[in-house]
Amino acid sequence: MDRLPSRQADDLTPPAENDALPHLRREGLLEPSGGAVAAHDGTGRVELAFTVEAKEAPATHRSVRVPPGVTVFDAASWNGIAIDSTCGGHGTCHKCKVQVAPDAPVTRHDERTFTADQLLAGWRLACLVQATTDLTVAVPPLTTRPKAATVGVGRQVILRPGVQKRYVELDEPTLADQQTDLDRLLAALPDLEPTVDLHALRRLPQVLRAADFKVTAVVVDDALIDVEPGDTTEQRHAIAFDLGTTTVVATLIDLATGTPAAVDSMLNRQQPFGADVISRISATMMDPETLGRLQRAAAETLGALTEQVCADAGVAPESVYEVALAGNATMTALALGVDPEPMGVAPFVMATATLPTVLAADLGLAVHPRARAQIFPALGAYVGGDIVAGMLATGMDRDKRVRLFVDVGTNCEIVLSDGTTILSTAAPAGPAFEGGQIRCGMRAADGAIEVVRLDPTAVEVADEGEPGNPVSLQVIGDVAPRGLCGSGLVDAVAELVRVGLLDASGRLVSVEDAKEIAPSLADRLTSVGEERVFVLYRPAPDAEPSECVYLSQRDVRELQFAKAAISTGWTLLLEELGLGHDDVAQVLLAGSFGSYLSPASAIRIGLVPQLPVLRIVSAGNVAGEGAKMTLLSVRERAGARALLEEVRYVELSDRADFNERFIDLLGF
Repeated sequence: MDRLPSRQADDLTPPAENDALPHLRREGLLEPSGGAVAAHDGTGRVELAFTVEAKEAPATHRSVRVPPGVTVFDAASWNGIAIDSTCGGHGTCHKCKVQVAPDAPVTRHDERTFTADQLLAGWRLACLVQATTDLTVAVPPLTTRPKAATVGVGRQVILRPGVQKRYVELDEPTLADQQTDLDRLLAALPDLEPTVDLHALRRLPQVLRAADFKVTAVVVDDALIDVEPGDTTEQRHAIAFDLGTTTVVATLIDLATGTPAAVDSMLNRQQPFGADVISRISATMMDPETLGRLQRAAAETLGALTEQVCADAGVAPESVYEVALAGNATMTALALGVDPEPMGVAPFVMATATLPTVLAADLGLAVHPRARAQIFPALGAYVGGDIVAGMLATGMDRDKRVRLFVDVGTNCEIVLSDGTTILSTAAPAGPAFEGGQIRCGMRAADGAIEVVRLDPTAVEVADEGEPGNPVSLQVIGDVAPRGLCGSGLVDAVAELVRVGLLDASGRLVSVEDAKEIAPSLADRLTSVGEERVFVLYRPAPDAEPSECVYLSQRDVRELQFAKAAISTGWTLLLEELGLGHDDVAQVLLAGSFGSYLSPASAIRIGLVPQLPVLRIVSAGNVAGEGAKMTLLSVRERAGARALLEEVRYVELSDRADFNERFIDLLGF
């Protein structure tokens, strides 16, 4: 199959107009109805031959057979082939770009996504291509390791892990001393009174005699889970997981020293089912078998990270005796195979707020067979264990100052404490901060613009994007820009507001006004199709706007809706406690996005209260820090459970004044 010679699939940007569309219509490729496809009788199977490209590895090839009429996206998802998407295959994010042969009909969404040359070369949106005949499908490289915060703000704790190892040398039994093996071992552990796992009991007779009765007892919490030959007391590890909707972070901890041994992150393999929890819940509602697929995807993600961190540290997975998992309520439910549907519809009810201690094997992890998994409790369907972990790490219940905790994401969780009362809520921000629904949006991976600075006094020079230019960009990976991630989106809007090219209502000013306000930037205000845009990066001086990385008027609106939802959330919490902006002593921006978000830009667009910038703290991966703390100290586990009694959840959808405040806070 012919490839596009001059552009990578990840570089595809919406066209200004498609001059070849009349030709496509004459050839019968363009659907006059914008959605009709060739009819089929619904019998038999069609074969899809996938070629999946990778950035640093050879392409893989796989053929699958599916019923006719299935979309290419669904066929790939069913068979574990990852195609980029943030909408879950509903045709709204325009990210599931593939190249198919023979030619498939062109939909209206394809028209808005690809240039005419790309359409002729076979580029289509996978979720809109129905397989009515055998196809070959080329899948562009998927970013599996986006830029993510792996550490965050935390507290020092006294090292007292739930995993304990005791080396003992026992007397061998004799005819005069016929004490049982178990009683002999327990007698050597006078300060412990553990229950005994069957796994340990099965191994006990053989291990004792093979090791000349010199063994190490492995106790996790109150259970004797294993007996190991010799002295293995220095070999005890645990893994803390931050199970995010987009990114999952794993930290391997040496429990003997309390220090991290390795850390790694990767994209959650559930992403083909949608970028947000609602999309994934909806997927389980439409197809009962999807719950099993999502559970397997979570297990594969956690399992791959487990293998990676153990390999990085040179640690045998069998020496991992405990894991902690901090995730939102939906991600936790899906990882455990619990039906999430009740959380997706009013009145948004969880199966349980606190989960029992389960085995790591229940999460699909190949560690010690009797390793325990500590699952963080949740405050509500949309304020989950990741937020409880973040509150634990930042000591929200220990500080007497007024502090605001904001985890910015598709679902934004907000916590406010005045030193006595702690309130929490969730705001539906949407996928804009993850690059979803943004014309040139992408995840925080190589090629993503993450920082934007505008200088109306500078003069345009040849090397666009460099310091001294009117537009200065910082790009992840120090490569040519391919798109705009969440922090770059916020920066771009904040800078346009600052220089006056974006008015308070969120509208890009006219070219005439721009020439008066910022002459050196005015030529960047143009149009793609009928939509006004501001060009951030031109791959060539004479590049068409559709070939550039730009911010569109619709992108601005998406950000406005997201930031208004978040600011409405913390505004209502402040009012609930009778507080104003100036009363807030500290704002903690949590999560990977919060780590890279410019505090000044967040203040300028109203994402956080109007405060001195030094009061805004990028807290990083506090969910992961909280998970680590519970592995290092059993006392902190009790602290996490106690937070459930101390925090009051405020449901925004039940507030009569939500819509009014939301509208008031749309402006910049």
